[in-house]
Amino acid sequence: MKDPVRFVGAGPGDPELITVKGMRLLQEADRVVYAGSLVPKTLLQYCRENVLAFDSASLTLAQTHALLKEGYIAGEKVVRLHTGDPGLYGALHEQMALLHRDNIAYEIIPGVSAAFAAAAAMNRVLTIPELSQTVILTRLGARTPVPGREKLADLAAHRASMVIYLSVQRIEEVVGQLREHYPGDTPAVVAYRVGWPDQKFLHSTLDAIAARVRVEQIGRQALILVGDVFGEKALDGEGIKRSKLYDESFSHQYRDAEKTG
Repeated sequence: MKDPVRFVGAGPGDPELITVKGMRLLQEADRVVYAGSLVPKTLLQYCRENVLAFDSASLTLAQTHALLKEGYIAGEKVVRLHTGDPGLYGALHEQMALLHRDNIAYEIIPGVSAAFAAAAAMNRVLTIPELSQTVILTRLGARTPVPGREKLADLAAHRASMVIYLSVQRIEEVVGQLREHYPGDTPAVVAYRVGWPDQKFLHSTLDAIAARVRVEQIGRQALILVGDVFGEKALDGEGIKRSKLYDESFSHQYRDAEKTG
């Protein structure tokens, strides 16, 4: 029985942020197809010396599919290596559709998304009681449009923690739409090349972040993170209520409920 094609999440850049399962599949792979412009080649250190490695950065969808299909038909163990998590802005659906059309089995191995790696690198969390219990992951529409009901200004009405992908080159437009609901002093961070050796974090406010981005000349490979959870208040914890998870009374109530359940 042939092994399925494995879509493996490589994480955001740091080769140590790949999952144990993803690393094992790379070690076992006969063929690896990866986007060299996004996935660090250092991940290939986990592969065998005689692995067939193909950089798909300059290839079309059809050419990339042909490489996956060729390996599968030959009975190889095939890994399609994706940056971050394959299920988030990974152009995965169209690859899956072609494999499904050709009756080629596949499976998805999750990875660490840049959103969570960025929060961790800043020693921040995305949800804090009474500040935000909702995280919105989104982007501006460009060559790939977004549904009209997902207009950034409409999502901003929730004032939740927001992580905006693939939009830093239009930072002024992002700020303009968010300012319809977020105050100008809302904490904002631009996280550049998260997980790579040259990663950089620009901490500012919503009103000032665009100018910082232009000075630093950041135009790609960056996230925009907006919300109260990224401010100093969230860091020092002053005036913020604790989670009930570790509350002594909550623990007793939970144990009592278990006894009577």
